[in-house]
Amino acid sequence: MATGLFDFKSFNNNVPSAANMRFGIVVATWNSDVTERLLEGAVAGLLQAGCLESNIAVKHVPGTVELTLGAQFFAEYTDVDAVIVLGCVIQGDTRHFDFVCQSVTQGITQLMISWNMPIAFGVLTTNTLEQALDRAGGKLGNKGEEAAATAIQMVALQNEMDRAAEDNGVKREAPSEPAKPSGNTDKKVN
Repeated sequence: MATGLFDFKSFNNNVPSAANMRFGIVVATWNSDVTERLLEGAVAGLLQAGCLESNIAVKHVPGTVELTLGAQFFAEYTDVDAVIVLGCVIQGDTRHFDFVCQSVTQGITQLMISWNMPIAFGVLTTNTLEQALDRAGGKLGNKGEEAAATAIQMVALQNEMDRAAEDNGVKREAPSEPAKPSGNTDKKVN
């Protein structure tokens, strides 16, 4: 979405209470001067919507490609209602930018569908560091905060749909867990 064409203030006014919601946030450490600002915005957005600080878990991964697996770990090993992924990819001289952006976009989309869990996409894909900073608390707002608002709205929608299904006597079947590779599958995360 083009930030200049979007009124985040009105979007933020439509965010329901997050008082009973639990969130995982996965943050790429690559371009940390940007991603840590996105994290600050996401946490501030969740807290402003009433989420308890104790219901926010943050994990760091090395880079943007690893956001998908980090989000899957939250889905697989925790009881969060949604995950927010935060990263920053800045265009360089090679096509690496394209591969990273495509990988994380497709990975997160597939993960949402496979796990039936909202995963808010807070990954900046910019041409310059200045553009990234403008979107990480600068003159164009904070995309981390916007990702938090999106996650809250999607959890609220999923909860609403679950209640409606129950009221109509429809039992939603939980998605089957994606197949795990053979090997050590006894990992547990606290």
